[in-house]
Amino acid sequence: MLYLTILMTERVGFVIICAFLLVNIPAFRRCLFAQTLTAKLQLVVIFSLFAIMANITGIEIDPANELHNKVLLTAVSHDYSVVNARILAVTTAGIVGGPWVGGSVGLIAGLHRAFQAGFASEAWFYIPSSTLIGLLSGYLYKDKNSSFTVMTPWRSFVVGLSMESIQMIFVFLFSPTGWLLVRYIAVPMILISSLGTSIFISIITMYLRQEEETRATQTHSVLKLTNQTLPYFRNGLNVKSAQQVVRIIKKYTNFDAISITDRNTILAHIGAGSDHHISGETMVTTLSESVIQSGQVKVARNAEEIGCSHIDCPLQAAIVVPLRVDDSVAGTLKMYYTDSWKLTPVEIQLATGLGEIFANQIALGNAEMQAKLVRDAEIKSLQAQVNPHFFFNAINTISAMMRRDSDEARQLLLQLSTYFRSNLIGARETQITLAQERQQVNAYLSLEMTRFPGKYDVQLHTTVSDDVLLPPFTIQVLVENALKHAFGERKIGNYVIIDIYQQKDRLIITVKDNGQGISPDLIKRLGQQAVPSKHGSGTALHNLNQRLIGLYDKKSGLHFTSSNQGTTVSISIPFTKKGGQVNESLNCG
Repeated sequence: MLYLTILMTERVGFVIICAFLLVNIPAFRRCLFAQTLTAKLQLVVIFSLFAIMANITGIEIDPANELHNKVLLTAVSHDYSVVNARILAVTTAGIVGGPWVGGSVGLIAGLHRAFQAGFASEAWFYIPSSTLIGLLSGYLYKDKNSSFTVMTPWRSFVVGLSMESIQMIFVFLFSPTGWLLVRYIAVPMILISSLGTSIFISIITMYLRQEEETRATQTHSVLKLTNQTLPYFRNGLNVKSAQQVVRIIKKYTNFDAISITDRNTILAHIGAGSDHHISGETMVTTLSESVIQSGQVKVARNAEEIGCSHIDCPLQAAIVVPLRVDDSVAGTLKMYYTDSWKLTPVEIQLATGLGEIFANQIALGNAEMQAKLVRDAEIKSLQAQVNPHFFFNAINTISAMMRRDSDEARQLLLQLSTYFRSNLIGARETQITLAQERQQVNAYLSLEMTRFPGKYDVQLHTTVSDDVLLPPFTIQVLVENALKHAFGERKIGNYVIIDIYQQKDRLIITVKDNGQGISPDLIKRLGQQAVPSKHGSGTALHNLNQRLIGLYDKKSGLHFTSSNQGTTVSISIPFTKKGGQVNESLNCG
């Protein structure tokens, strides 16, 4: 029995070596995950060869349990038995391929074993026994519709032990020597075959886990790479963004050189060949020109295919990926190796994927830039609007003042000049300082107070510095709206209080009046649409609200509260500066 155990160990060891070589073949590993008929047939062929090899390398035993160790066992006498690792191959086929694969391999293995015995009546039982073992091992392993699941080595040992035990039952029932044979071969065959099954599955498990870990690592690196490149390509394809991106790619990949071009010029190059692949110069390879013209990914495996014009260029392999933006090629992403053998399908897929991601990033960046330009144009258009009624009223006021007090008229002209100068600044800028906004408000109030002396008292209280940023005309529009609409025909006791303060990361601006209030129906419409009145077109608040939302976010829009005691309009925008405390009156009462 000891000698038999040693011989069985040799046969199983040979199978294990073949298994080790097998799992190194990518095609075999792909078959494990594929659920197609082709993949299943390939597994049947592979494991059938294992089973036939196990039959051929088996150990012949005569009726007296004497061992006959032949190199190749092509034929077996009808009264002889064979000790082999056939059941190991069948069981493993069921575990990795499911019942359909396991049963098919078992059938082929049983037919071959019967063929060895010349299809003698004593050997026919190998066909149903091997088929049954293949089916059972497949059903024990998994549901046939699930994806490949790795079985633990201990479980595979138990499955192997169970399947080999079933085979011993068939041998006991149908073999000519029955119990005499089983008593001699059962222990070595069951233990060695079960251990071999466990090792076979362990090898597959190890490689599959290694492959999964490698893919996870690659995926993590690619995701990290693309995340770091996103801020740069959102600004478009240019020298600055390209130089940042090639550095990041070089950090996370094993390429010897990385290059990015537009349609004519090298935007950035890092790594080997940087002495002649220079940023700002025209492209030096025919391969890049071919990619730009065709719009297709090109792979070069030697210097001639790269087509570099420099004689001593060290680059020997390349992947050039077109950066397609809006159905046209905006440039190329080029990945180089100095040794052609380093270029594998993995690197080609990586480069192709990165090229597609970068092209999408550039396209998104272009779309954002266009949207920003449109939004800025709309905001500046809103800012540039001037109330014609205010202009003509101011001119009439100054004209009348010139007959009474020329010095005062001159001061009013200066204030009107300041007002319109602020308008011009506001039409060019989306944000100005609080000091500039106060200058605009003061100019407006000076003109209005001259028209209605003693009618209004406007005060400003702030706890932030004058260099805090806010959109142009923010306070001015709110103050103007209060003076026009809040007080009706009331001549005195009209107060407008402006409060500006910081609340966490927001700048809060409130304009409060003690006017007659706004009706609930009207207040819902303010800022959301133009609300015409006898005093104006009703567009000022709507325009201001649109500007605030366009510049910041929806919560930065106008918020109204009103009663018969007055109205408060509040604004909350991102705070950009910090300052000291100011509490003063605009001296317009």
